[in-house]
Amino acid sequence: MDGVQRRLLQRSKPSNLLFVGELKNGRFSPKMDHLVCFLAGTLALGAHNGLNASHMDQAKELLHTCVQMYFRMETGLSPEIVYFNQATGNSEDIIVKPADAHNLLRPETVESLFILYRLTGNSTYQEWGWQIFQSFEKYTRIEEGGYSSISNVRSIENPGLRNKMESFFLGETLKYFYLLFEEDFSVISLDKFVFNTEAHPLPIWT
Repeated sequence: MDGVQRRLLQRSKPSNLLFVGELKNGRFSPKMDHLVCFLAGTLALGAHNGLNASHMDQAKELLHTCVQMYFRMETGLSPEIVYFNQATGNSEDIIVKPADAHNLLRPETVESLFILYRLTGNSTYQEWGWQIFQSFEKYTRIEEGGYSSISNVRSIENPGLRNKMESFFLGETLKYFYLLFEEDFSVISLDKFVFNTEAHPLPIWT
């Protein structure tokens, strides 16, 4: 994380959103994939288990940024990739290129919402998750059953159902939604279980 903090963590303008960029041939790019949103939960878990306490503050800020990737889109759903504005005078923090405007029903933000809620007890994370869930219901659910990825999170009129539901939507996204809204923290306690990258809970042996 020291390297990430030194070289990849930067802020957007004008809202000062914390984000994780990329290095390409030694040059910084303010590009962030939705996949990166798992990092908020990872940082929070590290701080909870004795690592640098400042990582919890970074986790909260990074998760706020990930949620803004949803809330600032017309459908309330995040695109696959965003670019963050760092130029003075631009009123928009988040830039979405047409080729990156699709949503694949990914779990990373919901995963981090679940983890931060469990570790802090702050119901704001549930409220954010509920808004995201409602957007999934409104723009990705299909009448015949199931859910579909969409082509354009910026279009309310024509989000473009793709007729494809990735397996991780059932295996991860909906599982984390369920756990986010579970009020009993003893259900798959984060002090007794760890989730692998496919959201399978594994017992912690001590």
